[in-house]
Amino acid sequence: MKTKWKVTLGVIAVAFAGAGFAGYRQYQNKGIVTVQTGRAGKLDLVSVVTASGEIKPRNYINIGSNATSPSRISEILVKEGEHVRKDQLLAKLESIQPEADVEAQKASVASSQADSAASEAGLRAADENLKTLDASLDRAKSQLEQARIDFARTQKLFDEKLIARAEYETKRVSLSGAEAAVREAETRIPQARAQRAQLAAALSGTQKRIVMAEANLRRSQDVLKRTMAVSPIDGMVTNLPVRVGETVVPGIQNSSASLIMTIADMSLVTAEVKVDETDIVNVMLNQMAEITIDAIPNKSFKGKVIEIGNTAILRSTGLAASQSAISSQEAKDFKVVIALLDAPPEIRPGLSCTTKITTATRPNVLTIPIQALTVRQKGDLEAVVEGTAKPVLTPAQEKARKEELTGVFVIEGEKAVFREVKTGITGATDIEVVSGLKDGEQIITGSYKVIRTLRNQAKVKIDNKTETKSET
Repeated sequence: MKTKWKVTLGVIAVAFAGAGFAGYRQYQNKGIVTVQTGRAGKLDLVSVVTASGEIKPRNYINIGSNATSPSRISEILVKEGEHVRKDQLLAKLESIQPEADVEAQKASVASSQADSAASEAGLRAADENLKTLDASLDRAKSQLEQARIDFARTQKLFDEKLIARAEYETKRVSLSGAEAAVREAETRIPQARAQRAQLAAALSGTQKRIVMAEANLRRSQDVLKRTMAVSPIDGMVTNLPVRVGETVVPGIQNSSASLIMTIADMSLVTAEVKVDETDIVNVMLNQMAEITIDAIPNKSFKGKVIEIGNTAILRSTGLAASQSAISSQEAKDFKVVIALLDAPPEIRPGLSCTTKITTATRPNVLTIPIQALTVRQKGDLEAVVEGTAKPVLTPAQEKARKEELTGVFVIEGEKAVFREVKTGITGATDIEVVSGLKDGEQIITGSYKVIRTLRNQAKVKIDNKTETKSET
């Protein structure tokens, strides 16, 4: 019995001793935070903006129906994937009525031109007749003048009784005949001029009819031309959704019923991506990019930024923010177009792609891990003396205490000391430190929960062997 009691008392004593030692250790470690650390170091830093989108040709044109009414496709002259030239005929629509109208207008033009030619010939004849009548009048006037001279001389000789009355009468009759010839010639000229005026008016009418007939012919030819789909550029047929016999409807934008095919200029292929609004300010024209295409794995292609959108696009609808009534707090993107510098021949429009745009590079700069960076209010960094009353602050002082500072926790002895830093560009895992740290200084890098809740001047214990668990 004595031995049993001794063993029991020994066990109880050991238990009390262990509990006391554990309590002492717990008291000794009270307020100590376990952290992981790293060191500020110099690296070559590259800032990259990642965005996704699709492959698109820089220039593409949707070929639709330009006919004046719904028309059936009578012939398709190309295949999808085929290369075409500018002004090449691609497809034909039903054109029976337009062709008939063209022929009718051609006949009308020919008839009007024939009438015009006849009127022109009549007018030329009238002009020649007028010239002849003018010459006849001049000749008659000359003859009249000669007859007057002869009659005056005969009159004098007759008065002097040097000639017979018969000769006198003959000269008088000749004078009367010359006067009648002049009057007749003068009468014919107004008639000829009136006839010429009528012919000129007829010619003017036929010329107007020719103009109208030619205008109607051009209109009919334009209607006929609209039944023929012609390529406006050199390119490739990238979309051909219709077949012979289907009906296409003109004038309906963005409608499958109006689209015949799409012609794309594949000489310049682009990646059209959507960049988050928080990153767009860092994207500039001519920045280099690396493009990966889902359909072409294990390859990347070089590119250059050639266009940056100025209008925000709502992520949920794809509409411009200015055209939507949805709340302005919704996430937005901006369109960025990147020209591929080495596009492969097997590339196709519509392929999904991911781009990494290099927005900045910094060689050999001081960097820290991104997760080490944290934010604290200025008032939270002030030392608190135990036992002292909380001072009454003015509104300006209270506002100053709420000012947020960006910085890191630096290891100084056994404490974590918050230090404000100024940062530069951000890489994939590291961020540039412009001021506030020196190369090689030890900083707290984890865990995320510790960095988020750690207080200035807190006692810490470094344990870099502990694997940091991911925290939500």
